[in-house]
Amino acid sequence: MCYNQAMLDLKYIQENFEEVKKRMATRGQPQALADLDELYHLSDELRSQVQRVQALREKRNRISEEVKKLKPQGKDVSALIEDSRKVGEEISTLEKESRELEEQLNSLLLRIPNLPHESVPVGKSSEDNVVVRSVGEPPVFNFGPQPHWDIGKNLGILDFERAAKITGSRFAVYFGAGARLERALINFMLDLHTREKGFREVIPPFIANAASLTGTGNLPKFAEDLFKLEGYDWYLIPTAEVPLTNIYRNEILEAEMLPQRLVAYTPCFRSEAGSYGKDIRGLIRQHQFNKVEMMIFSLPEKSLGELEYMTSCAEEVLKRLGLAYRVVALCTGDMGFASGKTYDLEVWMPSKQAYMEISSCSDCFDFQARRAQIKFKRGAKAKPEFVHTLNGSGLAVGRTVSAILENYQQADGSVLVPAALRPYMNGLEIIKA
Repeated sequence: MCYNQAMLDLKYIQENFEEVKKRMATRGQPQALADLDELYHLSDELRSQVQRVQALREKRNRISEEVKKLKPQGKDVSALIEDSRKVGEEISTLEKESRELEEQLNSLLLRIPNLPHESVPVGKSSEDNVVVRSVGEPPVFNFGPQPHWDIGKNLGILDFERAAKITGSRFAVYFGAGARLERALINFMLDLHTREKGFREVIPPFIANAASLTGTGNLPKFAEDLFKLEGYDWYLIPTAEVPLTNIYRNEILEAEMLPQRLVAYTPCFRSEAGSYGKDIRGLIRQHQFNKVEMMIFSLPEKSLGELEYMTSCAEEVLKRLGLAYRVVALCTGDMGFASGKTYDLEVWMPSKQAYMEISSCSDCFDFQARRAQIKFKRGAKAKPEFVHTLNGSGLAVGRTVSAILENYQQADGSVLVPAALRPYMNGLEIIKA
């Protein structure tokens, strides 16, 4: 398959409907298939309407020519003029119906997820994801390891009870070395990505408008996951992917500018709708959390290579922190709405005796670029093409704190500071009560 056929495009859907439907079915979302069927039906109806309008315009032109021919001869053209008026009314009616059909089509297109790339493993759920590689060995303790929320509380560096008093559940207050650890991780990640990996640092707005969230695929489908500011068409960002993607919304870039590799630290805000009862303790699933996010705007033919590069950059953070992890290729049934191909990085968590997602790196191909109208040109006379967009956590900071606390805990309740972070913590080697 050609690289530019791996994402949603109305013309491509119309011309390759059965293939598109087959690939969409691997996502395991019946509503998406129903929307796809309706989309195809409406697009056929719209195409028929457009053809009828064109035929009527040609008819009206012929009548006008006839009137121009007969009127100078003194012949009665009132019937022809009446016919032209009726044709005009019919055209107006059909054009109104066509606009309504276009609105329905656009609404459907905004609800349908991206098509999985052909290299994505087919599966129904996370159980069908494929482990690509495992790196490092989980620590072995000669004592019963504690969960990070107990470690943080005992050390006096995390306080979930006071956070709940201030705001509510799923928030945390960091104190002392805990706050320093969070800040150290942010600076360490940003320095790694900018100084060694070729990313350009950005500080974007932490609030985005509806158009920006529509461009990335968060709206309209996932409105319940967002915090909206009352009285404004603004939302708190769920991830830096939203403002970073929209930096170039409605713009045409030069091919020489690509790839554009950006990185940003931002707080992130999520309602966690639908996650009731999941990871209710600790730092894993918070309403507010810090994240360092990577974003790449790529040439279409280079985007899969950029996905591998982005994933390796996220891996490098875990390698330098000395944390055991694995890279997992998500199956078709477990990928995010906008993604065409995703790798998750999962870090070992002793309290769970299992791996936990700490980064997700996705190639959205031109799915987001179509919604946000982000294009590029290969030359002055070349036709604009859609860029490919990629995003990935580099990493989720709170989850990295939790992984460090659990993997570096000592029998006496203290926690060793990973060597890579000590320069960012004024040489601190161990966090004690």
